Amino acid sequence: MKQNFSAKIAKHLREACFGENWTDVNLKDTLTGITWKMASAKIDSINSIASLVYHMNYYVKAAIPVLEEGKLDAKDKSSFDHPPINSEEDWNNLKGQVFADVEHLVKLLEQMPEEKLNDIFVDEKYGDYFRNIAGTIEHFYYHLGQIVLIKKLLKS
Repeated sequence: MKQNFSAKIAKHLREACFGENWTDVNLKDTLTGITWKMASAKIDSINSIASLVYHMNYYVKAAIPVLEEGKLDAKDKSSFDHPPINSEEDWNNLKGQVFADVEHLVKLLEQMPEEKLNDIFVDEKYGDYFRNIAGTIEHFYYHLGQIVLIKKLLKS
């Protein structure tokens, strides 16, 4: 069965988070084995894994109300403002929220008419839906690479 492009881009986001992509790297598997102490550890001026995970999801979460209601309520300056991670429960809650938000956005994208990808994303300054969704996935992979490297540094 032929998928429309909205479904294809949804699949791409799902694979970045949950696996089976051609890079063979995904967020869920990468976070496996990272304890809350590792997730909140700082190495010099590098962001913690928890900060990066929250930051990655900030833009996923921001896209959801745009697709549901056409409303954008996100500020770049707030994209690292996450609650503290003081326990394994806090860390598991953050990961669970990320996985749920990605799955929610994926479902919205799967239902979105392909033509909508060319529509303006809230305001012309943001470009179209395709630019924003593709950018969210690129952003996801960019920080995923950082997390992979930080995890290696923490284990060495």
